[in-house]
Amino acid sequence: MSVRLAVQIACDRGIVPSAALFSKWLNSAFDSQIRGEVALRIVDTAEGAELNRTYRGKDAATNVLAFPCEDDFSVYESEPPLGDIVICADVVAREAQAQRKLPEAHWAHLTVHGALHLQGYDHESDADAERMETREREIMRQLGYPDPYESLAPAAAALQDRQQ
Repeated sequence: MSVRLAVQIACDRGIVPSAALFSKWLNSAFDSQIRGEVALRIVDTAEGAELNRTYRGKDAATNVLAFPCEDDFSVYESEPPLGDIVICADVVAREAQAQRKLPEAHWAHLTVHGALHLQGYDHESDADAERMETREREIMRQLGYPDPYESLAPAAAALQDRQQ
């Protein structure tokens, strides 16, 4: 693995994937030549809302926040910090259920999404969003997960209609 991961769990551990899975997902999103360290913090709704309010001016928890390291990497003798990713466990669970996604697949997607943000990807413009989403789809496919942007809700609704 090229990127080392430090996981901090600040919420109910029962709903959080293993550090090994997080590491697998994270490293799938980084080029194998990249070396460094990422801190991944799993938070509850209160901490997620506070961080989103402080750093984005939005008064609610969001699913994932990414904080790329802006240090001068030349000063590090060992692997430099690449940044921090914060994922709100409560939001992940709620979204996975509402979007009818497997929770593990949603966790994987948000980890990949955060890792891409650390590498400079964003979704501020339509072109940037398309570039980022294309890369996310590729990584998720390589990991064996479904397209994270394909909604399962219409298919599930159609199946429910047929059963009535």
